[in-house]
Amino acid sequence: MAVCTVYTVQSLNSTYSISTTPAKKNNLLGFNQKQAVVFYSRKTTTATRSGRPGAAVISCSAADKTIVIGLAADSGCGKSTFMRRLTSVFGGAAEPPKGGNPDSNTLISDTTTVICLDDYHSLDRTGRKEKGVTALDPRANDFDLMYEQVKAIKDGVAVDKPIYNHVSGLLDPPELIKPPKILVIEGLHPMYDSRVRDLLDFSIYLDISNEVKFAWKIQRDMAERGHSLESIKASIEARKPDFDAYIDPQKQYADAVIEVLPTQLIPDDNEGKVLRVRLIMKEGIKFFNPVYLFDEGSTISWVPCGRKLTCSYPGIKFTYGPDTYYGNEVSVLEMDGQFDRLDELIYVESHLSNISTKFYGEITQQMLKLSDFPGSNNGTGLFQTIVGLKIRDLYEQIIATRAAAPLEATKA
Repeated sequence: MAVCTVYTVQSLNSTYSISTTPAKKNNLLGFNQKQAVVFYSRKTTTATRSGRPGAAVISCSAADKTIVIGLAADSGCGKSTFMRRLTSVFGGAAEPPKGGNPDSNTLISDTTTVICLDDYHSLDRTGRKEKGVTALDPRANDFDLMYEQVKAIKDGVAVDKPIYNHVSGLLDPPELIKPPKILVIEGLHPMYDSRVRDLLDFSIYLDISNEVKFAWKIQRDMAERGHSLESIKASIEARKPDFDAYIDPQKQYADAVIEVLPTQLIPDDNEGKVLRVRLIMKEGIKFFNPVYLFDEGSTISWVPCGRKLTCSYPGIKFTYGPDTYYGNEVSVLEMDGQFDRLDELIYVESHLSNISTKFYGEITQQMLKLSDFPGSNNGTGLFQTIVGLKIRDLYEQIIATRAAAPLEATKA
């Protein structure tokens, strides 16, 4: 049985915080009553919707408590695609809040709510330009508010989250975010602030190498947006110091890293069309057992191309083995090359273990269902799908453990 708390919410136009004051137990409902005061401040903000005087917010502290996942990556590195794969694993389409701001960055499904950490920019586009800082710079972001609101949602309290409008570059009025079963915070800084990092139940970093990032931007910005090669190079170089200083170091804290590199199957390849992708998984993470190929803990090199897997040039190669990463013991699964036929992926899937599928061929089914997504023919799509399944398994283990805790306490 979940232990729930009823919060009576007041609204004050001040700096956001949450305070609780124990009150008498309500014997009629069996709930613990507390007084929660939710404050929120933005110059453009009116009274918060979740802060209507006298409104009741029910927070459940056991199986219903929100689980928080963090996803970090630079802009244009596939966070949106990964989010769509993740929500697909849990079922139900992820959509913007109904009836809300059409420029909202939030995606809500039956199980998950995905919020973009760009919403915690403390400076709009004009403000950043005036102060000479990029969005990657911590000075352009409100980490106090980020921490307070993520903590509130994790504790089961709804918040009025700000919206950063990517179209206008302005800070829009806030939107109400109710506690979901799983909250995903994605963006540039989910692991930058130690307070926010400590709230995460699991964390992922998408690490796109400079060579691949450059190739992707050329393909997108030159072909689709008409940008010149010189302007693309200038844009990348302008962001690089802040990326190296504030974004890239976060990967040392991630429980799983998906690293995207140029292929080693084609000598001197610089097109970025064939990729080598590594799934780096920390050992010893509670509720997370790393995936392995053939034999756990061994060092494996496998070329699966043959009668059961169609491979055109340059072929496919898998490797697996133990390693160290920023001083941590890790297992690394690597795929170099790309699939010709996704329906044949089941042959590879059958040789992987600890993949947290619920039935034979679930990875292949997920990949076929989203075959039009970027990366579906290579290791980016495969490893994103696997991590999504592992997060589902982690969620179910945490819920089962929380549900069992009151029963164990009763037996004791």
